[in-house]
Amino acid sequence: MEAKGKVGKLLAVLATAGLATAVAACGSSSGGSSSSGGGGSTAAKAGSSVAGAPSWCGSKKITLALADGFGDNNWRRITTAEGRDEAKKCPSVTKFVYTDGQGNTQKAISDIQGLVAQGVNGMVVFPDAGKAVLPAIRQAYKAGVVTVPYRVFPGGKAGQDYNWFVSTNFAQAGELWGNWLLKALPNGGNVVNLGGPPANSQSLDEYNGMKKVLAANPKIKFIGQTPYNVTNWDPAQTQKVVTAVLAKNPKIDAITTDFGAALASSFGAFKQAGRQIPAVATEDSNLLSCDREKLLPSNPGFKLFTVDSQNWMVRTAVDFAVAKATGGTVPSSTVVPQKPFEDSISKQPHPPTCDPTLSGDAFLSSHLTKPQIRAALAAG
Repeated sequence: MEAKGKVGKLLAVLATAGLATAVAACGSSSGGSSSSGGGGSTAAKAGSSVAGAPSWCGSKKITLALADGFGDNNWRRITTAEGRDEAKKCPSVTKFVYTDGQGNTQKAISDIQGLVAQGVNGMVVFPDAGKAVLPAIRQAYKAGVVTVPYRVFPGGKAGQDYNWFVSTNFAQAGELWGNWLLKALPNGGNVVNLGGPPANSQSLDEYNGMKKVLAANPKIKFIGQTPYNVTNWDPAQTQKVVTAVLAKNPKIDAITTDFGAALASSFGAFKQAGRQIPAVATEDSNLLSCDREKLLPSNPGFKLFTVDSQNWMVRTAVDFAVAKATGGTVPSSTVVPQKPFEDSISKQPHPPTCDPTLSGDAFLSSHLTKPQIRAALAAG
């Protein structure tokens, strides 16, 4: 299985500050088309919308499914709750069905086939296994089910293998990190880049985005393994990697990683080695921001920049699937942009924020309310 999501068993992370979190699952997109399929252009299209509901909510009654390749961690639980919440906005969605592939490619394929057999009208798919599940996705589309894979590119082509692919550009996240490193390290410095499993497209795209920005500034250089030090998005493995990197490199000025919560598991290694925590560029995590708040007095160089972890991206996929299946107005774009979330230097859009009323495994960039976030995490 191509590891394009942070798909490990639920792991508790006991960070220096004493907060617990779980492995976050993000996934990645690569090479996807943003063109429409099975219904014309992605430009907004007139539909029979329901009064008082969003324009993408048409009047035809449907059953909507979310077929997840893996669901057993905090990132996915929040994401699933975002999808359910979005579907509830449309009264024409009379039933919402969720399946968890449990990280097993064959189960994920079987789940998709089973949903078709059940007669669902629309299906949003998180295809963790990438191209391995494309035949099942294609079968659903050919059977007349409105099919919208998102975030992880499954191969194939919109309008031929599925209706739309809702994507994001992880290279753009890398560019945001790279531009921030120029501010955080004005005199240059050594950067350690941490990524997920070997050859996963998210980590590769992020690295390439950073390299594009930093190409004109050779004073900032990556040390350790390139394009990234493999952590498998596992907090325990991340701690081992960071411990080894600290032992080999006396000077580390910044760390970049696509899993900020896992990085928090390594903060004890810095203290044990008698080293300061350097600047960090990553995705948002309540655990990370709360740990930083506690550690900052003894680690004044702990600058932090995060991009939005995009749990809410599933909402865009839901909007497309529901619009097509119910006869609503199709949204205008299948591309979800990467956005800055926290920045300790510019304070824009806001400085790093810890919410002590939420657990460490929460994501403050979520579009859910606090009670919804608590309920979603408790469901695990």
